[in-house]
Amino acid sequence: MADVTPSPGETDLSVYYDGGCPLCRAEIDHYRRCEGADRVRFVDVGPGAAASALGAGLDREAALRRFHVRDAQGRLVSGAAAFARLWRTLPGWRWLGRLVDLRVLGIRPILPLAELAYRAFLPLRPRLARLVTRLRG
Repeated sequence: MADVTPSPGETDLSVYYDGGCPLCRAEIDHYRRCEGADRVRFVDVGPGAAASALGAGLDREAALRRFHVRDAQGRLVSGAAAFARLWRTLPGWRWLGRLVDLRVLGIRPILPLAELAYRAFLPLRPRLARLVTRLRG
């Protein structure tokens, strides 16, 4: 399925996701329906994806291992920080992005906890993807 999203010059954020993963596709499909998604470029890095679509500093293997986003200034972030950045772009999710990225006395107390939760989730992703496939099939 081809992405019908704005070109890089028209976006606030590029989101890299595994289009071959049913769990990832379901989540991205949800975000595509959110207000503000018209400013997000969704890039499928799954099977058949062109390496040129990833840009500098991101290879396909890394993009498949962790969730990545790139902002309009070219900054690349992954994991929980990437989710926080995406959520701050979408008005309905902005509160959660701000909470995860909250700075208190110069530190982000919630972001490291969110990253730990994200890392704990990663080994479960293949099993959850199979479950999504079975439930949809």
